[in-house]
Amino acid sequence: MGVAFKVGRAKGEVRIKPKPAKPRNENPLLRRIDAVSLSTKLVSIILVLLLVSGGIIAFAVRQLVSAYIIDKTDTQLQRQSELVLNNIGDLQKTDNTGTLGLIDYYVQIRDSNYNVTSTPLVPKLADNVISEPKLPLSGSLDGIQFGKPFTTDARVQLAGGSASRSSLQMAMAPWRVIAVEWTMRATSTTPAAHGMAFIALSLHDMEDTLAIITKYFLVVGIAIIVFATVMATLAIDRTLMPLKRIEKTAAKIANGDLSQRVPQSPENTEVGSLSASLNQMLSRIEQSFREQQETTEKMKQFVSDASHELRTPLAAIHGYAELYKMQRDYPGALERADESIDHIEKSSTRMAALVEDLLSLARMDEGRGVNINQKAKLHNILSESAEDLHALDPERTIRLGGIALAGGDVPLAPAPGQPAIPAHLSFVPGKLSDVTLQGDPARLRQVVTNIVGNIHRYTPAESPVEMGISVIPASLPAIDLGKMPSTDNSLDQFIQAAQVAASTGAGRRFAVAQVIDHGPGMPAKARQKVFERFYTADPSRAREKGGTGLGMSIAQSAIKAHHGLICASETFGGGLTFTVIIPMPEHDDPNAAPSESVTPTKA
Repeated sequence: MGVAFKVGRAKGEVRIKPKPAKPRNENPLLRRIDAVSLSTKLVSIILVLLLVSGGIIAFAVRQLVSAYIIDKTDTQLQRQSELVLNNIGDLQKTDNTGTLGLIDYYVQIRDSNYNVTSTPLVPKLADNVISEPKLPLSGSLDGIQFGKPFTTDARVQLAGGSASRSSLQMAMAPWRVIAVEWTMRATSTTPAAHGMAFIALSLHDMEDTLAIITKYFLVVGIAIIVFATVMATLAIDRTLMPLKRIEKTAAKIANGDLSQRVPQSPENTEVGSLSASLNQMLSRIEQSFREQQETTEKMKQFVSDASHELRTPLAAIHGYAELYKMQRDYPGALERADESIDHIEKSSTRMAALVEDLLSLARMDEGRGVNINQKAKLHNILSESAEDLHALDPERTIRLGGIALAGGDVPLAPAPGQPAIPAHLSFVPGKLSDVTLQGDPARLRQVVTNIVGNIHRYTPAESPVEMGISVIPASLPAIDLGKMPSTDNSLDQFIQAAQVAASTGAGRRFAVAQVIDHGPGMPAKARQKVFERFYTADPSRAREKGGTGLGMSIAQSAIKAHHGLICASETFGGGLTFTVIIPMPEHDDPNAAPSESVTPTKA
């Protein structure tokens, strides 16, 4: 669409005025053609092509037959002209007796001055109809060459009162004529003479043959057109059926059902290629629409949760400020003021932490705030987090090591009378493996810090903690872990894929980190909600410990931004285990530190 710019004179304002769109087709005939359905157009095109090709073939056959008959007639005239002239008397006798013979010949004799002397042979048709060729006037040849046949019209005479239609049609047929010279030798009774003669044959046989051919082509052409119309309609409807299905699918999508997909067809065909492209486009549109819906829902939830959570510290600040104003003139106001200021400070600190966490979540919901194009050393992050936890809880036992696949096909050594433990990820004490991947070190550190902070706040100081990290291959080449829910089923799916990779020796490499505590743990229902925003199993205790209920939500958003998975599962023997799984780059940087892959072993 063209755009016209209009600049105001007073203040230099620019106004954009769109030009009116021109109609696509101004011609009424073209508009009517555009309104016709595609199947009707195709059938019409096929019929037009059949009519044109049939007409061309019929015309060519007529011309070929006509040329052939004329050529045969010319040959007959040239070869038998002398014979006819020498046997005119016999031909007249044959004509008078009415028997079959060479009575189709017309002969006109002229003298040396081209004057008509006689017409010895004139064929008679049924109903006494006489047909003669139109020849030059007596005494003239009118430019006719001797020995060169030519075609002329017929002159019809009716000897009787009426004639049948067939006789008239035969009489009106053109003639093929040849002019020849003749010489009569002198005899005892007649002197020598010479002159010329016109010998002609009627072309009514050719006319009859061409009429029969025309009728044949008409009948066959009509039959072919009817048959072609039926077959073309069926074939085109069958061919356009996938397009009609696409049309119906598009109508359902237009009504809001984005889950609809175009039926698959072989991709080597145009319709199949179109279907594949449309399905790919629809998948992206549906994904974008769902992401938009999720973003909208998250934003609504964000506003609702922020309003709800910020109301408490703001109310506390407002209440203690009003209390201070009311009691500042009473005795002991200084001590009460210090107490009010202390509560205000705590509430403002909580509100500041809450706002910071909310802003972090909002940035990650918008796809910002996480830069995964960096190098992150997970072993250093775990090691430093272990030192931080030790500084907070000096009496707590913290062990570092690796993660291995155990159980299932690699069973643990069960105690006598105990069943084998299913496949799971097991902590193996030892040195932290060097694991470097592509990610955001600050966000990954925040994830581990939030987990460690929960352990410090909600588990006894004497309960031990294990932190392990390893690289484990898993047969998940085309699955984005970031789109999987943070549940035990997702973790079990990864473990099964790791078992497949362990048995086949092939699979994509994943960095697996675990933080294991042996505290009171959480029930299954609570573990399913631990990553929800503002969820706390004990709200009063969370406020007492300074928690905002957003730490695990931030951790989940950060891991999903790395296309990874974070799950909270029950620790064997009691407690809570956080498992973080992040895909390793398919082609490691040669300058990066080597990482160790852990194969399944007995725990």
